[in-house]
Amino acid sequence: MNPNAEFDIIVYGASGYTGRLVAEYLAQRYGVGGEIKWAMAGRSAEKLAQVREAIGAPAETPLVVADADDPAQLEAMVRRAKAIITTVGPYQLYGNGLVAACARIGTDCLDLTGEPNWMRAVIDAHTATAKASGARIVHSCGFDSIPFELGVWFCEETAKAQLGAYVPRVKGRLRAMRGGLSGGTAASGAATMAAVQKDPAIGMLLMNPFALTPGFQGADQPDGNTVHRDDDLGADVGPFMMAMINTKNVHRANALLGHRWGEAFQYDEMSIVVPGAPTEFTGMGPNAPKPGDGPSKAERDAGFYDILFVGIAADGRKVRVAVKGDRDPGYGSTSKMLAEAAICLVKDCASIPGGVWTPGAAMQGKLVDRLQANAGLTFTVEAQQA
Repeated sequence: MNPNAEFDIIVYGASGYTGRLVAEYLAQRYGVGGEIKWAMAGRSAEKLAQVREAIGAPAETPLVVADADDPAQLEAMVRRAKAIITTVGPYQLYGNGLVAACARIGTDCLDLTGEPNWMRAVIDAHTATAKASGARIVHSCGFDSIPFELGVWFCEETAKAQLGAYVPRVKGRLRAMRGGLSGGTAASGAATMAAVQKDPAIGMLLMNPFALTPGFQGADQPDGNTVHRDDDLGADVGPFMMAMINTKNVHRANALLGHRWGEAFQYDEMSIVVPGAPTEFTGMGPNAPKPGDGPSKAERDAGFYDILFVGIAADGRKVRVAVKGDRDPGYGSTSKMLAEAAICLVKDCASIPGGVWTPGAAMQGKLVDRLQANAGLTFTVEAQQA
């Protein structure tokens, strides 16, 4: 962290779809110049001023101009903040200069990336520099992968409390969800697929659940691609589109925590495929939105998600916990999670050392508490099924 910086947080990409939602959340919940000192940043001062007015942020909300292709502007911005929230993606195209500057200068950087190939490149290139400078680089601070990574953490803590030990097996099961994608998310997926076309090795990385734990290859993992009956839900389950990134982050969290859940830890993630179950996730395919576009406020407010985690001990005993969110997962909920993760890192986790982190491994229960208090998430223990 950059302790003497002018701002606690700079929201970089505030004129884009998701960055605007983050700025709007900060303005509405925290105001300007109070407990949280924050600013809006992007390529165009004019666009930033328009967004500031449109979201109802105070006129004195500071604006910072920085272009992803201008190293001097990026460095000047990074030096002014304890933490940068960046929503400027696809990160593999536009994120390299920023993360390099943060790692070098010692400024925290939080993003929403679901691009495992880029995350592995950041781990390889910047871990040593970030450890030396004290910068905490925290990937995947949105729906991928906070509810899942922290859901596993909460499930494991519940298992330790109820069963006396951490468990070697956790199942993540999406029970219900309604929400939509933005154009930025669609663009990130397209960039990753283009990268695979150029370099087949990236395709192998995407298939490896331990792609984000360099030097460690764990136990074989359960099959998350075959539809089957799951007796813990009393329903059929099938593949979940975000498991490819979430499972990697869960295994990285376990590694960052010293393999707290065991070196043979197994985790899979699937969704209920019961006909009529509300698991709509709109915006995929040829009619995907363009960058800058996304769900309307009414659509975001109507969204939600409900995820079950089942922890299974070696002797078969189980614990069940649920993570639920009160807005559409990709945007209404994600914007709140990203903002609160940055605040938690700066305000509650000064002792966490530099490096490339997952949000759950870095912030653990402190982030759970903030998300429950402010961001519309709930973490609850459920009774065991008879």
